[in-house]
Amino acid sequence: MSKKVVLAYSGGLDTSFSCIYLREELGYEVHAVAVNTGGFTPQDVEDMKARAKAFGVASFEVIDARQELYDTCLKYLIFGNVLRNQCYPLSVSAERFVQAKSIVRYANGVGAEAVAHGSTGAGNDQVRFDLVFSVLGNNLKVITPIRDLTISREEEVRYLNEHGFEWTATKAEYSINKGIWGTSVGGKETTGSKFPLPSEEYPSQLAKEKPQTIEITFDKGEPFALDGAVMDPVSLIEKLNSIGGQYAIGRDIHVGDTIMGIKGRVAFEAPAAKILLETHRLLEKHTLTRHQYALKQHLSETYGTLLHEAQFLDPVMHDIEAFFDKSQKHVSGKVGVKLLPYRFELQGIESKYDLMASKSGTYGEVNRAWTGEDSKGFIKILSNQVNIYHQLKKES
Repeated sequence: MSKKVVLAYSGGLDTSFSCIYLREELGYEVHAVAVNTGGFTPQDVEDMKARAKAFGVASFEVIDARQELYDTCLKYLIFGNVLRNQCYPLSVSAERFVQAKSIVRYANGVGAEAVAHGSTGAGNDQVRFDLVFSVLGNNLKVITPIRDLTISREEEVRYLNEHGFEWTATKAEYSINKGIWGTSVGGKETTGSKFPLPSEEYPSQLAKEKPQTIEITFDKGEPFALDGAVMDPVSLIEKLNSIGGQYAIGRDIHVGDTIMGIKGRVAFEAPAAKILLETHRLLEKHTLTRHQYALKQHLSETYGTLLHEAQFLDPVMHDIEAFFDKSQKHVSGKVGVKLLPYRFELQGIESKYDLMASKSGTYGEVNRAWTGEDSKGFIKILSNQVNIYHQLKKES
């Protein structure tokens, strides 16, 4: 009986190489599994299936994990307004955990003795996959052909060509990871520090220039309606990606520290993520107290760092999520957004929990909640300790 290996398959260069290598060189019966965390069109699936079958896999499956991705991770990234280094919405970091978990479940279900992925030995994904495989894998063997062989992309192309499969060096020039929370693009420009990614290499191209105003409705922190049309969060995110993509919104290049301790640089486009995080943040500014908001900012930074560094299975993540859940009780309302080429502008909010709308205290000269004498007394008490400090400093 052949040994079974379940390969986390994307149809890209690395996993295409792995299909053949696992079968030809290591003698495995390869079961290719693509985990859909967004961005798969029906044609994409057909193309991946045809390619995998041509590579000689024993089976090909697609697992739709979009809802699981939202429920277990994206929801909390929205609750926390989480951006890595105030820039990156952690698109790939979120996806990899759910993809790895799906691969483990599938492998255990078909009685495989091994799992495999196409990550290199330099990046973050190897850690994310391996950690989940080791914790949840029930003693599954982990095989990583690209990492173990330290093979270059040019050598992978040559190997595929030698085995009768056409693959060009130009096709391998850019590495693209497309998902519901954003698309990341790596290429020769991002291996260095100086050059931007060419505009044509981003997944969306500018198609609309006339400004458009949209309205996003949140209920207890979760997005549930777009321009008044109620829809589930996954559908709303996909719709927002489509609308925002027409304006080429959400482009940037993220520079940060990898888990392995080196600097990394990657371009990305994430229209829905960027718009939802900023609209949710604005709604929170109106509906949370300052101490709630301040503590959330600290916990959000911690949550994002732990997610980035493959610690999603640590119970502290659920502890932070419990706080996020509780904090969203009054984060409900509508937020207006104006879409323009390459950017967007927040217009304002409408919420019955808007603390700014309270009659108890109004900002400006029309305030009637306290008198001028009240203000003087408050300021005198507030400045007391600083006055004492400076008096003692003067005396000494």
